[in-house]
Amino acid sequence: MELQILTPGKTVFEGSITSVKVPGSSGEFEVLAGHASVVSSLSNGTIKVTSNDATHEFKTEGGVIEVLNDSVSILLQTVDK
Repeated sequence: MELQILTPGKTVFEGSITSVKVPGSSGEFEVLAGHASVVSSLSNGTIKVTSNDATHEFKTEGGVIEVLNDSVSILLQTVDK
């Protein structure tokens, strides 16, 4: 599965992952390979990215996630690593 995390000024993360857990507006949810297509708003919280060799965490104040054909795009206003 491929993931891009973007802010208005830069690409924060780009690469292959095994899962991503996000703070959805209606509660936290996890995206794995084969996940149904979805667009959701994000609330304040932590995005947890897991790949084969590492785990990354990003704190955010909200944004949007789109999942389509094992490709995940996350657009954020702000992010802290």
